[in-house]
Amino acid sequence: MLDLEVQPERSLGNEQWEFLLGMPFYQAIYILRKQDTIIRGVQVWYGDQNPLFTDLVINLTQDGVRLIFDSSSQQLKIIEVYNLSKVKLRYCGSVFNSLTVFPTLDQIDNSFGATHPGVYHSEKQLFVLNFRGLSFEFRVDSKCEPRYTHGIGAIQFRAGTSPVVSKMYIYAGNSLDDTRAPSLPLSCFHGNAYLEKLEVILEHNITKALKFFLVSEGNGPSKVSDVKKVAIERTVSFNNTCQDVTSALGCPSKVYYKDEDKMKIHSPVALQKAKSRRSDYFFNYFTLGMDILFDAYTHRVKKFILHSNFPGHYNFNMYYRCKFNIPIDVLVPSKFKPEDHKEADLTIRRVDLRYNTKWHAVQEFLISSDRKPVVLNRASTTNTTNPFGSTFCFGFRNMIFEVMPNDHIASVTICMPNT
Repeated sequence: MLDLEVQPERSLGNEQWEFLLGMPFYQAIYILRKQDTIIRGVQVWYGDQNPLFTDLVINLTQDGVRLIFDSSSQQLKIIEVYNLSKVKLRYCGSVFNSLTVFPTLDQIDNSFGATHPGVYHSEKQLFVLNFRGLSFEFRVDSKCEPRYTHGIGAIQFRAGTSPVVSKMYIYAGNSLDDTRAPSLPLSCFHGNAYLEKLEVILEHNITKALKFFLVSEGNGPSKVSDVKKVAIERTVSFNNTCQDVTSALGCPSKVYYKDEDKMKIHSPVALQKAKSRRSDYFFNYFTLGMDILFDAYTHRVKKFILHSNFPGHYNFNMYYRCKFNIPIDVLVPSKFKPEDHKEADLTIRRVDLRYNTKWHAVQEFLISSDRKPVVLNRASTTNTTNPFGSTFCFGFRNMIFEVMPNDHIASVTICMPNT
């Protein structure tokens, strides 16, 4: 049985690890991997068809705990303990729930102190007691009747009885219904910079550079307050050297050297037969949600890959979500003349393609509907199965859009334009 400390509006954990509100999804998974001998029975719930409309959930079935992550930011929003018989809970070092200490209403009052009167939901037969950043739900007998004193509703329980907590929630703010995932806590940075958003800079529809809006830890000994977070803006362009990129974004999380090029089959025959003595290499920036490819000979940027990190994709949880925005100017008909079948007049329209844009919403502006995609089926060398199925790649100018079966864009590859 897990022995955990409850910190309202902050976390649930112990001296070795803690689930912290605002922490990224992949950090919670990292904790679970490290504690795999203690925490077992882990499930991940997500919306397969509409992943942005359904919260991402880690369900710890053997411990009665759910970690609920915001579907957009993929940061921890709510910690729910739904089966208190499977976990031992403390507050300020004092046990209020265990095999021998029952979390009755009286026990909660003694452990946490006074708060506003609880709220009774007659249709659900639930009594909810709220503290700031912490709520307790009690199942009450249908015979209990609400009573009102000075306009305040309360529950009158029979003498000698006190209801027991059925669920507990930890969240940020005063209201569970209105709570949102807090910003990334300083204790989750671990010396890394994180991406707030990314703007793709185009001139005459030619990609010139990528502008990064980053947040990082500030200098100084204190890490208690969010004031120590520092906002940073950096720009990286094609043909930048690896030294330029490192100066702008810091050292990569990993460097990967390409050992094969599976897209070479689509190149001219002469290039297919040519063997390179050197390998292009990637700078993998996992906390920025992107990869940068460098030419093996010039050591300059030749490609960017932006990852949306949607659940149900083969690379899910490898990268922090890249919240990109790509403004594209396209020509669209301004009017149509069916009577003489003449071509419609064309006008320029700005299409903003973001990480949460569905492909069908922009496809008609970018490519013809009869163009067939390239089918991509990922599999590792050790495990040749891919339970998530194939994705579909569409080319537009110097970009490749990888689209999932649910119509979400999994990644965008931006290649260096032809000179």
